[in-house]
Amino acid sequence: MRGEVKNVTGVVDLDVTGIINYLDQTVLIIPTPKPAVGRSQILKILEQAKNSPESHQMVCLHRLKSIAGRNEISSRTHLHAAGAVEFLTSVLTKSDAVSRDEALSVLNQIELSDSELKKLSSESSYCGFMTSLMKVLETGNDESRAQAITLLKSVFDVADPENLIGSKPELFKQITRILKDKISPQATKSALKLLVELCPWGRNRIKAAEGGAVTALVEMLLEVSEKRVCELVLTILDQLCGCAEGRAEFLRHAAGVAVVSKKILRVSRVASERGVRILCSISKHSSGNTKVVGEMMEVGVVTKLCLVVQVERSGKMKERAKEILRNHSRVWKDSSCIPPHLLSSYPSPS
Repeated sequence: MRGEVKNVTGVVDLDVTGIINYLDQTVLIIPTPKPAVGRSQILKILEQAKNSPESHQMVCLHRLKSIAGRNEISSRTHLHAAGAVEFLTSVLTKSDAVSRDEALSVLNQIELSDSELKKLSSESSYCGFMTSLMKVLETGNDESRAQAITLLKSVFDVADPENLIGSKPELFKQITRILKDKISPQATKSALKLLVELCPWGRNRIKAAEGGAVTALVEMLLEVSEKRVCELVLTILDQLCGCAEGRAEFLRHAAGVAVVSKKILRVSRVASERGVRILCSISKHSSGNTKVVGEMMEVGVVTKLCLVVQVERSGKMKERAKEILRNHSRVWKDSSCIPPHLLSSYPSPS
């Protein structure tokens, strides 16, 4: 009885005895699972880190990162129970940039609970924590900046209103930088969601507008095709166009009106509703501005609004579209920009 065994050099013709000898010489490598890390071991690592110079602290941080990266529920549970979050937060707020980046990486890996995130936003630790993250956002590498914005988003999700209202203008500048730099899809989404969370509070819309957010968002809208990102961008622009500073920045961008109009009826219902709301805000405050009204006609806003009136059976989006058309009916009604088949959709002036 003979057989064939394939090896790296080709096919070797062997008899039964040869096959047995071949298998005897073959070493099967079976990976040995790493033993679970207990709480006592983590406590020992933390104790060493606290009582060692900063040069040795990095060794301990690497060990904690290795434990957190195992994706084992038990290991992460032990990290939380042993006080790793408190230690890492201390490193984040008191150490040099290298240690700070490493601590931030571990904090993101171990998935902080709501109570731990709430503690970071509490009065006793908030200032130091925010100062440290702002340094990372300003001077860190792309990876650490992405981790910082993700952690910030998680903290603000559970923060008290006073923390949201008290957000500094510099924060909005750094969020805008994240959007412009396109570090990663996850960082971009975290930055957008953070703006959605922050903008409704206090004077945050003004801070965001003055920090360059409107321009960055319009530029994103020109390039992005992903539905969820479009919806987030249009939601924030809708919020920012609720203040004079936001509307001014929006109209200052040559493509603002056109790109918002383009997204209506092309992305999703949510995107369409936000787009019409933005145009409604611009329309209400541009009645005497012939330049803006003329631009809306030239870039196809009138045609798009007539389409909304035609395809929407009812609801606020249809009513807002009608309101915009009525507000400027004297200018737009007889315009050649409206296709004849849509003229029947043009609402009568009230």
